[in-house]
Amino acid sequence: MAQTLSNPHDRFFRQTLSRQDVATDFLRHYLPPEAAALVNLSSVEPMADTFIDGGLQAHYSDLLFAVRLNDNRPAAVYVLFEHKSYPDVRVAFQLLRYMVRIWERWPKPSGGLQPIIPLVVYHGQWEWRTPINLAGMYDGPADLLSYFPDFRYCLVDLSKFSDADIRGEAMLRLALLAMKHIRDRQALEQVPEIFDLMEKLSQTESTAEFVATVLRYFITGSDTMTEADLRQSMEKHWPEGVTVMSTIAERWIEQGVQKGIGIGVQQGMQQGINQGLQQGIAQGRREGILSAIELGLKLRFGSEGLLLLPEIYGIQDDVILRTIYSSIEMAKSPDELRRIYA
Repeated sequence: MAQTLSNPHDRFFRQTLSRQDVATDFLRHYLPPEAAALVNLSSVEPMADTFIDGGLQAHYSDLLFAVRLNDNRPAAVYVLFEHKSYPDVRVAFQLLRYMVRIWERWPKPSGGLQPIIPLVVYHGQWEWRTPINLAGMYDGPADLLSYFPDFRYCLVDLSKFSDADIRGEAMLRLALLAMKHIRDRQALEQVPEIFDLMEKLSQTESTAEFVATVLRYFITGSDTMTEADLRQSMEKHWPEGVTVMSTIAERWIEQGVQKGIGIGVQQGMQQGINQGLQQGIAQGRREGILSAIELGLKLRFGSEGLLLLPEIYGIQDDVILRTIYSSIEMAKSPDELRRIYA
């Protein structure tokens, strides 16, 4: 259940930029021109690896992309996403640690070190005044600076971009606008382009789920936006979106079952197809129901409703979970809903 319990900023960052088309679009527009000119953007491959220290996962997410340079030599782009509303002065030092881990995990046969382009994405409210190179952290005699390791990282400070300056295709622009405005209660009123992009992407099956991911991020990732804010803005700028939002939960449940089928087939290779398939379906169904409950609690009761999640995560009976989900709309308070399973 690690995905269900993850930080909403981490989950959104991974769900959006792990898509190869969005990742390629992001690197095309936000790598420095001199770096982008050397990278074969048709070779971008998101990797599953993560290098963040456990104690920092509430504040950072990361994604590693394997790429090929134009001369076909391997390289990597490492993207660090800072969730906090203020910049961390030690980010260059943290990047150095993670880059060393990448080199350790991906050694070159020649013994050399492949190029890694470090890129930091920031969407905080405080101005970024932290040096963008490791030597900016040096605190010692000038004569010893030449012995100090150094590199610089690329900074994408979304808080400094105007909405018009957010570049890329529709999915990338929608994702970056959501990250930029997630802490702004009036975002959906002041940035109607968000709904324009949602409406455009909801027209095709291949991108409709992306819209669901963005809606979920606004619901679970914002500390200031309420259900009333979301619904009021949606009814004004995209009335059809209310229907879209109401079907998201059931879609997640169905997708959970489909995901479970895939998991079950893999498990079945070792446990027997039928047994593994059934276990996988159960696992996927449970993930889907919990996602739907999380969405329903936030929409119905706001942050107070989410306080029930630790208790609900401990429930193993899918029938009880289904009952909780179906009762959210009728319950008058979180305490009333708790009586179903307490």
